[in-house]
Amino acid sequence: MHPAPSVIIFTTFSGLGFGLLFWLGIDPTPPTGWVAFVFWLIAYAMAVGGLLSSTFHLGHPERFLKAFSQWRSSWLSREGIAAVTTLVAMGLYGLGLVFFGSAWQPLGWLGALGALATVFTTSMIYTQMKTIPRWNMNLTPAMFMSYALAGGALLKGNITIAIVLLAIAGVVQVFTWVKGDKAFENSGTTMATATGLGNIGSVRAFEPPHTGTNYLMREFIHVVARKHSQKLRIIGVALGIVIPVVLLLLPIGHWIALIAVASHIAGVLASRWLFFAEAEHVVGLYYGKR
Repeated sequence: MHPAPSVIIFTTFSGLGFGLLFWLGIDPTPPTGWVAFVFWLIAYAMAVGGLLSSTFHLGHPERFLKAFSQWRSSWLSREGIAAVTTLVAMGLYGLGLVFFGSAWQPLGWLGALGALATVFTTSMIYTQMKTIPRWNMNLTPAMFMSYALAGGALLKGNITIAIVLLAIAGVVQVFTWVKGDKAFENSGTTMATATGLGNIGSVRAFEPPHTGTNYLMREFIHVVARKHSQKLRIIGVALGIVIPVVLLLLPIGHWIALIAVASHIAGVLASRWLFFAEAEHVVGLYYGKR
């Protein structure tokens, strides 16, 4: 798949933002006043900024409201509904904390549940795609959820929880790569199944279907050299998991925490770039790119 910057930014920062909203929503002693304002500002900047970034990948961004209408069958619609519900609930909850010093806890619980639902529905947009075997596995939602919860705990300053969840996220990410590397082969997808002509006889490409590029080739076919892939995986785990954990084990301070957060974000961006770049769509078989 073509690793479009808009979807990389979307999946990275919306996950972090909603992850932070989850921890804010379940906090038994939530911050109030200016401290609460800063936490909510960070969470909403990431969550809303990420969601807005996703619209740039749409063919007609001005029609984004139509995405809410197909909630019965579309994970994209469910994601939109979950996100709006979460932002409204947590907005009201934050209003009480910032201006009245009151924790309207039911709204916090609703917002926390909505935050988890938003991240899950985001992951299911990709998990449901049988045409991309690397995504079509149960580790995809686990990866999205583990990164969101770990990143949210890191932003919230829950040090011990963040260390544990970062370690879990790292393990889930590695297993996702290992299983994903074999997913296309194990799916049994071939030229025959991709074209639907297998019942006629043996199928092979006689000539390339196009002499030039087209939309499908630009969007669904992206080849990453294995050596570059391995380097980026190491960079992603090092920046996103190892360095933040090591920093959190040191005597904590504002600068240490800031560096840990920046490192984690950089690592997640690298891993998320690979998530899209390494995804092989079955259309690549038709174009002889697999």
